[in-house]
Amino acid sequence: MGKVFAFVYGLAVYCLFVAVFLYAVGFVADWLVPKSIDSGEPGDLAASLLVNAALLAVFAIQHSMMARPGFKAWWTTIVPSSLERSTYVLLSDLALALLFWQWQPLPDVVWHVEDPAGAMALRGLSALGWLMALASTFAISHFDLFGLRQVYLYLRDERYRQVDFRLVGLYKLVRHPLMLGFIIAFWATPHMTVGHLFFAVATTLYIFIALQLEERDLLAHFGEKYREYKKQVPMILPLGRKT
Repeated sequence: MGKVFAFVYGLAVYCLFVAVFLYAVGFVADWLVPKSIDSGEPGDLAASLLVNAALLAVFAIQHSMMARPGFKAWWTTIVPSSLERSTYVLLSDLALALLFWQWQPLPDVVWHVEDPAGAMALRGLSALGWLMALASTFAISHFDLFGLRQVYLYLRDERYRQVDFRLVGLYKLVRHPLMLGFIIAFWATPHMTVGHLFFAVATTLYIFIALQLEERDLLAHFGEKYREYKKQVPMILPLGRKT
């Protein structure tokens, strides 16, 4: 029964991730969701910035802290290792749901593209960014990244094996296409408000800080193989392979 519960738990968390991911697309694009990045009554500028900064900080701290090997080693003395990743995804989803719910709009316009072709191009670029982010997860191991593989192996009473380092797809162009996809999705918009700009700047800064921590962990885990990869492939901008 414990294995069945673990699998159902992991499956439910994965379904929640899909819902949160889809909502995030609508939230950033201000499209088809009840509460988006620009919807709602604007309040005091300083207070709104503080609230939004706190919401982003909650996600950033949770997302980075729980991803560190030292935290995982301690956390798995409390949470079964088969559920560690699913629980991480669950808490990340809840932090994002809180952000979507409590985000304070700052609707003053920074730029607005009137030309229909230009606006469509920017929306298309944003959609491409989301697709790039999603495709990048499948290029490595989508179901491992979101905890479903772990609970499936546990259900089958099979030992968990970490995903090997593989140089495939977009990872041949940049080391972090997932994050590049998010950056593109967050910045490519025909209607940029102060609130959206704050979100884009803050998340981009967080991505570059988080990547430093992640690269340190990857070097520690994969060693010389990843060191050589760093020498050959740029981190985030596809400006050609390094020599």
